[in-house]
Amino acid sequence: MSSPDDTSMAGSSAAARSVPSNWNIANALTLLRLALVPVFGWLLLGADGSDAWRWGALGVFVLASITDQIDGHLARKRGLVTDVGAVADPIADKLLTGFAFVALSILGELPWWATIIILVREWGITALRFWVIRYGVISASPGGKLKTSLQIVVLIAYLTPLPDALDSALEPALGRVLTVLLVATVAVTVYTGIDYVTRAIALRREGRSRG
Repeated sequence: MSSPDDTSMAGSSAAARSVPSNWNIANALTLLRLALVPVFGWLLLGADGSDAWRWGALGVFVLASITDQIDGHLARKRGLVTDVGAVADPIADKLLTGFAFVALSILGELPWWATIIILVREWGITALRFWVIRYGVISASPGGKLKTSLQIVVLIAYLTPLPDALDSALEPALGRVLTVLLVATVAVTVYTGIDYVTRAIALRREGRSRG
């Protein structure tokens, strides 16, 4: 027959085992995505018109984007959600996409107005999350996931190099498609930002009323 002390120790051990270590595969993939950001930037800004470098930048960007999907899936499926991952994951995402938008604007391929609006929204919402974190966590909404998907799609579209002959033939139609896609991405980005602000204010009011 086990003693109360034994039961208490067993409960403590079980509780300790239930807390995932920060050193896990999901967080490792997040760190990999962070490490890929400077590699992506070096390939993109150092391309100097070379399609090989541009394809390399696109490949790194796609690989980094895939790690975002995998680490989130692993964290939820295997119970590897940690505070470190909850903070590092969105920062890694915003560094990757934010750098891509800025670099494409520097190269003159994407309008600065879109980049500025998206950056203000992304980093503003990140600051907002920390502002209300003592009251709770603002979970990602379906609109937020759509926003992220649209940003990835529009960045891949702008990053993909086309042969000169094909680019010249498709330039008018392709330009219109990219503009529509970019405007839709900015619109969803702004709309979901407003939604996050509304939810954050409600969460803070609820938390303060409980306190």
